[in-house]
Amino acid sequence: MSTFLELDHVTKTFGSKGVFGGGSVTVAVDDVSLAIDDDKPDIVTVVGESGSGKTTLARLLLGSHVPTSGVVRYRGKDFTKLTRKERLSFRREIQPIFQDPFESYNPFYKVDHVLEAPIKNFRLTSSTSEQNRMIEDALEMVGLLPEETLGRFPHQLSGGQRQRIMVARALLLKPRVILADEPVSMVDASLRATILDSIRRLNKDLGISVVYITHDLTTAYQISDSIMVMYRGTVVEAGSVDAVILNPQHTYTQLLIESIPQPDPKNRWGAEPPQQNWDIEDTEIVGCKFSDRCPTPTEDCKNGKIEMGLIEVAPDHFVDQCCVNCG
Repeated sequence: MSTFLELDHVTKTFGSKGVFGGGSVTVAVDDVSLAIDDDKPDIVTVVGESGSGKTTLARLLLGSHVPTSGVVRYRGKDFTKLTRKERLSFRREIQPIFQDPFESYNPFYKVDHVLEAPIKNFRLTSSTSEQNRMIEDALEMVGLLPEETLGRFPHQLSGGQRQRIMVARALLLKPRVILADEPVSMVDASLRATILDSIRRLNKDLGISVVYITHDLTTAYQISDSIMVMYRGTVVEAGSVDAVILNPQHTYTQLLIESIPQPDPKNRWGAEPPQQNWDIEDTEIVGCKFSDRCPTPTEDCKNGKIEMGLIEVAPDHFVDQCCVNCG
């Protein structure tokens, strides 16, 4: 099994220490590994609250950020050593879908422009009729009628339609991976299922791998094969979606699940969350990053004297061993 895209113990920091001790360093992603197999298209979800490092992770996968340490590999080769031709191939095979469907368009252009641009930029065809056919096929794949979509300006379409056009745009390049960063967070609830179903069908029908980035565990459970839970730049729990969501082992994952609103108060998902101190000190943490919110921290985990990193607690289920040892 070959690896198409890989993060190998990647860390990304921002800022720097001053010469005389001033300044600060923010560790956005801390020693994270992730592999997307070439011949096993899955939907991998990266979940966590705001500030957990999800978007920075996405930008590392897209090549927008260079890691501070560790390696990003594309088809087994260090991304920083790719040739111009390999970088062009990379940009075609990995396509993003961004969070805000309102800011992805130039309001002065009709939506046709955003669909024609990748065809022209990558020289997919020189025939106008072939270009039109490709665009119409891509729109139909995401459930849009070309006659009701083309020729319109962005403000004449709904947010759900605009977001599905961005999915269609990605499809035109026949990517191996789609990286969807909060693709439904700014769309009406009535349209979320439609967009998520489009993403799921791209995975199942076309064999496209998807990295789905979200703070919403409900949608993650609906479409994912596997899941990574991030907290302050680290992965605290990972594995198959059923293992992680139905049997969460890390306290943070349990808290995320408990935070999901319940339509019926008598039918609760999970037990009461443990009582804890929710105040997070804005200081550099030496040991376990969850120690200030953990209900059972030890002095060793606070001081970094305990082994950290993921360990396998069940088949295809990994948990930060600091939490396992403290629990």
